[in-house]
Amino acid sequence: MKLHEYQSKYIFSKYGIPIPKGRVAATAEAAKQIAQELGGRVVIKAQVLVGGRGKAGGVKVAKDPAEAEQLATQILSLEIKGLPVRKVLVDEAAAIQTEIYFAITNDRAARRPVMIASAAGGVDIEEVAHTNPEKIIKVHIDPLLGLRDYQTRDIAAGIDLPRELWREFNSIAQALWKVYNENDATLAEINPLIINTSGKLVALDGKMMIDDNALFRHIDLAEIRDIDEEAPAEIEARKYGLSYIKLDGTIGCMVNGAGLAMTTMDIVKLFGGEPANFLDVGGGAGAEKVAAAMKIILTDSNVKAVLFNIFGGITRCDEVARGILAAIDEVKPQVPMIVRLVGTNAEEGRRLLADANMITAETLVDAAQKAVQAANKK
Repeated sequence: MKLHEYQSKYIFSKYGIPIPKGRVAATAEAAKQIAQELGGRVVIKAQVLVGGRGKAGGVKVAKDPAEAEQLATQILSLEIKGLPVRKVLVDEAAAIQTEIYFAITNDRAARRPVMIASAAGGVDIEEVAHTNPEKIIKVHIDPLLGLRDYQTRDIAAGIDLPRELWREFNSIAQALWKVYNENDATLAEINPLIINTSGKLVALDGKMMIDDNALFRHIDLAEIRDIDEEAPAEIEARKYGLSYIKLDGTIGCMVNGAGLAMTTMDIVKLFGGEPANFLDVGGGAGAEKVAAAMKIILTDSNVKAVLFNIFGGITRCDEVARGILAAIDEVKPQVPMIVRLVGTNAEEGRRLLADANMITAETLVDAAQKAVQAANKK
């Protein structure tokens, strides 16, 4: 789950990370009022969950409240990479002396969080990694020990931070670690962390991503989720506890178990097909959940065939079969359905499907071949 800049910076401020004065506005009139309260120059920033908003005209500097209203009107009418701008953040304009990239994210290879900093802030860190990798400083954090002071000093020295700012930088680094750890984040990023002309460190921009699997511990964050960037099918899948990701292929896949789902997708590719989605119905999926999953798959107009690969353990194969048949009665699909059922009550499940003239398969290889053939005929 991604958070908007204003949401991320609000969390940063609660942990003591200095941010510019400012507020979010949903109308140009509100932006003007905020600019009046702040006085002087302000920055109007589109709040959308995509990168590149500056290049798309979503970040503008206003010299007075009247211009702030004018620019907010322009920005609120934009669509940036297909997403409408519904809010703008109005921040006091900062006098920037130096820009620093600073973040914490997951390092899956090292199996622990990593703190990343670079003196080349204010730009995409991927670009810096490609052109000047030596400018990126990384320090891994032991989750049992937490961030140590000597590690923040190593980072400060690595990015040539003025020594008089090391104590302040340590405070910000420790606060960012708390933000990351206590909110179950997968990313807590400040880009840029600036040194202003008064010689102070300020988090000028912020980005956070929260682990979806931990949202049950953060109801307050789950409630502010912005669904504009999410596919409608993914939103619907979340209601039923389904793991669904839309892809670009033509063979819809419904599988129970993430590993089995990945294997199913790989075998579809092996025989020349392309999966239209990743969909894991999980263990214990009953008829209602299976029916919901099937309807979600069929909302994709690219789907030319649907492959069901169910290994019945906790999930009973006869329950899956009933869910498939219930969904067929309701949705009346116009594409072939290929079903492989193995495990608990598999014979009963296959009998139910055979009575309905469904295409069945004994093995995954057989099922994948039949699915590819069926999709290619459409």
